[in-house]
Parts: sequence; structure tokens; C-alpha cells
Amino acid sequence: MESPVEGLISTLPEGMVITDPDILESYRHDRAADPNAGTPLAVVRPRRTEEVQTVLRWATAHRIAVVPRGMGTGLSGGATALDGGIVLSTEKMRDISVDPVTRTAVAQPGLLNAEVKKAVAEYGMWYPPDPSSFEICSIGGNIATNAGGLCCVKYGVTSDYVLGVQVVLADGTAVRLGGPRLKDVAGLSLTKLFVGSEGTLGVVTEVTLKLLPAQHRGCTVVATFDSVAAAADAVVTITGKIRPSMLEFMDAVAINAVEDKLKMGLDRNAAAMMVAASDDRGPAGAEDAEYMAAVFTEHGATEVFSTDDPDEGEAFVAARRFAIPAVEAKGSLLLEDVGVPLPALAELVSGVEKLAEQHDLIISVIAHAGDGNTHPLIVFDPGDAAMTERAHTAFGEIMDLAVGLGGTITGEHGVGRLKRPWLAGYLGPEAMELNRRIKAALDPDNILNPGAAI
Repeated sequence: MESPVEGLISTLPEGMVITDPDILESYRHDRAADPNAGTPLAVVRPRRTEEVQTVLRWATAHRIAVVPRGMGTGLSGGATALDGGIVLSTEKMRDISVDPVTRTAVAQPGLLNAEVKKAVAEYGMWYPPDPSSFEICSIGGNIATNAGGLCCVKYGVTSDYVLGVQVVLADGTAVRLGGPRLKDVAGLSLTKLFVGSEGTLGVVTEVTLKLLPAQHRGCTVVATFDSVAAAADAVVTITGKIRPSMLEFMDAVAINAVEDKLKMGLDRNAAAMMVAASDDRGPAGAEDAEYMAAVFTEHGATEVFSTDDPDEGEAFVAARRFAIPAVEAKGSLLLEDVGVPLPALAELVSGVEKLAEQHDLIISVIAHAGDGNTHPLIVFDPGDAAMTERAHTAFGEIMDLAVGLGGTITGEHGVGRLKRPWLAGYLGPEAMELNRRIKAALDPDNILNPGAAI
């Protein structure tokens, strides 16, 4: 009996549909390594919108699930493959054009974040969103989760830079929304609806991005503390007066994990390290750096270091970006990205410390501290059943803690499949039902990433 995928293979260019079992294995899950990942019927790697339309028309006709996927760097199980489904990878969709007059770029979703930054930099432009994984994550994946990054405290997240999209709906209809206009309020704000929808409403095949003039390389301030609470209190004081371009936090576990790998001379006895920056030009930037250094000192910092040397500053930024891989060297990770209002930051971090002690686990906390988005990293051994159970219990309790402090279960990684059990409780029944009604309207057969997010 002929496999249904043979009909899809015949309608697309040769080699675009992959059924080799060894290759399928590498597309079963994203970086979250969902243990419940299935084995897809095929992986499809289109290059054009029309080919995505072909895939979704075929999938709708055969009632076969489609899981959109970028580069597989997601951390919430949003690209977990399903048994008998299709993984639709956008990795081959890599065109980009830049218009310096309108300060926009039109890009396909398969480009890496770093590649977009490099392309627009040739025109003196800058694309601000900068996840720590910017060198390996794709623009399509960034749109799927509404990714943020280290500079979002001042410049915002992905949705702030998406002016328009071309999206293919579940039935294969291609729709253009928005465009290279800074002001456009005609009709409902549908463009934003697809940013952060995790591939459950449609497949984005093209995006119009807003650009800014190239960023000034400014001043960096690094401070260490013997108290997590003191570091968090300093964040509240700083953001109450100025908006730095970066305000990042690392706890003792992260500091030591990074030092183990990079040998930078970081203070292994510190309870916390802050990496802050100002990219304002001239005296304003220097004044902001001086202010942040003074606040850190007033809040009991054990050491404060300031520099306007770009290479020195970048070394500390690189240390912060390396925190997750460094902690991951200690064992498998369950990665959180809960966020809280800034005044609750210290209480969240101390609460996570208590949960780590209670469950006898290593839990490191790193954070985009300037906007309250934290990344608790739960280290566990998947071969130890008891530890694995404690890790998953702590995973849920951290989300409960954040919500109890007026926060959210995800700030930028998405809900995916790992956090879906907590979504209804966070949103409430009315908002959850509204989410489901929108999903049903755009994907009535529930073929787009079923089981993820909504």
C-alpha cells in the first residue's frame, strides 16, 4: 500500500521531502529534548511560500499534523515531532533584502538572527532583538516565541520589530499582513497575532523587520555581590531612573560554571554578578555608567568594574551569553523563563534558592534582570528517576511561584509542550477559551502544531 507521503513527494521538487530514518531522528525534538517526541512521517524543507502552501494543502486534505520548525534551538518543546506527522523546517528559506531608506529588511524565516544583524549592518543599520543564542537561532523561531534577549530592557522584543508578515494558514491560503510602514492601523492587528503563536496559527514565510541606526558601542559596568537580594535591589533602583541598554544577572552557580569553562578570573565567592551597559553617546553614556557603578556600590557590591573598551565589555557579555551552555555541562537541564514585576525579582530568586534546597537540586538563576525575565536552570540526571521527578516538581513550583508574585510562566521561550499544563491556570478560563476560539477559526482541523501552546 502506497504511503500517503508519496503524493506529497510527487508535488514538490526532488529532495525536498525527506524520509530517511537517520535524518528524521535529528528532527524529532528541539533543544528541550522532549522525552515524548514522536517520529515524523517526513521532514519537508521548502524554499518558497508556494511550496509551504503545497505542504499545508496536502496536510489538510489528509488530516496530517504539521509541526513548523526553525533551527531547533527552542527551549520549551514547541518543535516536538509527532508520530505520523510532518516536520516543516524553514531552514532553507534564507533570502533577505534591506532598504535603508525605509529602515526595513524583508527576510525569510530560515536566516539566523546573527545573519540578519550582519546583513543590515552593511547598510549602517541594526536589528536589536538578541537572544543569547543569536548565533544559532533563526528569525522564524524568534517570531514563533516572540524572543527577547539581552538588550530588550531598552529596545524591546521581537514583536516590536515585526512590521509585516506573509503567513500560510492551515488550508494553504497565503496572507500578507502589514508592511514597511511605521504607522498602519487599518483592520485588526493581525500581524502581532502571529508573533508568539508558536506555529499553531500559521507558518510565517516572510517577515518585514524594522531596523534602527547602528548601535553605539558604549560603556560596560560589572559588579559582584555577596547577596542576591542586594543585587536585585540595585536593579530596581537603576531602572527607576535610567534605561540601560543591558542589565543582566548571574548567580553563584552560573558564575562558577562559566569560570570553569572560560577561565576569566570571575569571583567564585560572589553570590551574584551584574553585567550592565549604556549605549548612549558621549557624556550621557558616561553619566549612566557612573550612575550604575554608584548604585552598585551603594547596594554593597564587593567589586565594581567599569570600561568603555568595547572588547573588554564584550568579554563580560560573552560570559553572560555562555551561562546556559556552561551550566548544561553539569547535567541535563529543565530551562525556565518565568518573569515577574521588577520589585518581586529578589523574592523570586530567593524563592528559587529555597526550592533548590528543598528538592536537593542544583538550580542556577540567570536573568534579563532589567525587565524581570529570569531563567532558572534546573540540573538533573535523567537516569536517576527520583531526581528527575524532583526536577519536574520544582519546574512546576517555580512557575507557581512566579505567578504568585504577579508574574508569568514564560517571557520569551514560549509555552511549547513543556509548559502547556500550566497555561490555563495562568490565563484563566475566559482568556483560555478565547485562545481556543482563535485557534479553531484559523485551524479548524487542528493540524498546525497540535499539542503545543494553546
